[in-house]
Amino acid sequence: MDVRIVTDGEALEEAAVVLCHLRTQFTFASLLRQVKKQVKEGYQLACVYDGDKIVAVGGFVIGLKLAWGKFIYVDDVIALPEERSKGAGKVLLDWLKKYAKQQGCDQLHLDSGVQRFDAHRFYHREGLNIASHHLSNTNIQDG
Repeated sequence: MDVRIVTDGEALEEAAVVLCHLRTQFTFASLLRQVKKQVKEGYQLACVYDGDKIVAVGGFVIGLKLAWGKFIYVDDVIALPEERSKGAGKVLLDWLKKYAKQQGCDQLHLDSGVQRFDAHRFYHREGLNIASHHLSNTNIQDG
């Protein structure tokens, strides 16, 4: 397995198919439109290839904050359902950690829904710790 950053074309569309398994609120077309918008703002997609097939995707941004210094924030981590527990997630996280170091980042962060118990076990095995509570107001426009 190898990891490549994809930005456009058929590879981006194939990555979007994988992302649809995580971001189920989107249709394929609306997700692809959103990803293209985010790519223009610095969002990157690291894709794990097994041969010529994308089997896992990690969407991330590089940023700078007072609390964290320079960091990678991983927005999305997903493997195709039939590819889970075959090593693609580990390959992806190892690559993200290495890439973070190469980019001069001090930290790697991600949020994970409280219901994603299997993902949490995986993240803990890979050296990620629960470091804070993520609080949000998801209806700013209404309130």
